[in-house]
Amino acid sequence: MTETVSENSEVTVLLVDDNPQNLKVLYETLKDKGYRLLIANEGEKALDLAHRHHPEVILLDIMMPEMDGYEVCERLKADPQTADCAVVFLSALDDLQAKVKGFSLGGADYISKPFQSQEVIARVKTHAQVIRLERELQARNRELQGDQARILNSISEGIYGLDEDGIIEFANPAAGMIMGCPVEDLVGKSFFDLHFSTASDSEDNLPVMATCRQGVAENQRDIRMLRADGSGFPAEYRSTPKLDDEELHGAVVVFRDITTELENEQALEDARAMVQEQRDQLAHTSRLSTMGEMAAGFAHEVNQPLTAITNYARVAKRMMGKEQPNLGLLQETLDKVEAQSHRASEIIRRIRRFMKKPATGKEILSVPGLLEDTRQFAEVDMRNNEGGIEVQVEDSLPDVLADPIQVQQVALNLIRNALEATRSAGAATPVEVSARRCGDHCVRVQVRDHGIGVAEEAEEKLFHPFHTTKDEGMGIGLATCRSLIQAQGGEIGYERPEDGGACFWFTLPVSGAEVEVCAPEE
Repeated sequence: MTETVSENSEVTVLLVDDNPQNLKVLYETLKDKGYRLLIANEGEKALDLAHRHHPEVILLDIMMPEMDGYEVCERLKADPQTADCAVVFLSALDDLQAKVKGFSLGGADYISKPFQSQEVIARVKTHAQVIRLERELQARNRELQGDQARILNSISEGIYGLDEDGIIEFANPAAGMIMGCPVEDLVGKSFFDLHFSTASDSEDNLPVMATCRQGVAENQRDIRMLRADGSGFPAEYRSTPKLDDEELHGAVVVFRDITTELENEQALEDARAMVQEQRDQLAHTSRLSTMGEMAAGFAHEVNQPLTAITNYARVAKRMMGKEQPNLGLLQETLDKVEAQSHRASEIIRRIRRFMKKPATGKEILSVPGLLEDTRQFAEVDMRNNEGGIEVQVEDSLPDVLADPIQVQQVALNLIRNALEATRSAGAATPVEVSARRCGDHCVRVQVRDHGIGVAEEAEEKLFHPFHTTKDEGMGIGLATCRSLIQAQGGEIGYERPEDGGACFWFTLPVSGAEVEVCAPEE
């Protein structure tokens, strides 16, 4: 078939089909729409016409002999001169796989046969407009390339253009300012010799060398670079390969002096360390305050086994004074002395562990064991408040990563508050302590009581420093709890149960979970 051209050649459309009748229908459909029409009845001719005329739109039949539409499209997209053409496939194949294959090869659209004239007209118009806009943008981009120098000159970061040997071909004004010399003095010099004192010793390990010679992009921070006068400065740089038709021609290097930035980071780190030290000191003070409140109860707790030891010792002494002492009974009495001494020792051990200022930091913890230790600590408060504690832990609960002393301090604070609230309300329902999985990365611990609850106006200030609902409270308990839990990477909060009382909760990150903050479920 011969090439046919309409009067208006503003937009070129190539029609490709091995069926003359289909070509005729397509031609008749589009001939009066202002397009320059080209016609081809086989793949090779279509490729030749596309290469010579660069049509905006190609209506391409898939089922053709010798070279099908898929291969034609693939070759069109592989040729830079025809890669931007909009290929619209025409086929009686209406299955999903055929369409997916066409789109994967770079097709822009798909029209099923038998096609409707209005559909063909509409789709050709749309794709023609898109391609024309894209080509206009490309032309504009080529114009903008002439403005690159002005743009580069306005950037505050130093920029070098290097050849494959690391010779500086281009430097922007910021590079000259960082180096402390005119830009002209930088061009033509070796980037490596200029910036690194070890350039002559080990070229292969120098920054940017792999980019210049192998095309490997690099990004490094806090490396030492030299200025023109030989003085050094900490720098951050990014290097990307300079490619032309996939051929390596050196590298583009963007760098900056980060001296002030590093000083600011160190100041921030020092401030964080100071805040952490103050947080730990406040937590330790809070623990001592808690122990002061519980001192009388613990004195009674320790006095019980000591009294028992004294009594058992007197009994043993009387038995030993007999002419024929009952050795079996004596052994049993001494065993009881030993058991009571262990009990007293365990009480003291728990007190010392709670009061010490921890130096180990975060550990992998078993939540059930942690809560059971806390429940034992709260036994004195249970007796003083005539209450009880029920601990419920979800099966197969994962371990968490946290500071055991600080988490135990938070849990004990919440439990003691719950016991006091329960007693104030005259309720007999035990305080409920529970733990369950919360999403993929968190464990949620909850302390629920059936006491007097929290006034609505006080909810927003519960975790604020120096806010308290107790007559003799200092208002640092819940504020300290919040600080401690946030230091573990968790969160703490309050919920108002529908049936009264109060519910406080906190979350801890699961061991091995890479999360910055362990947030509760929505």
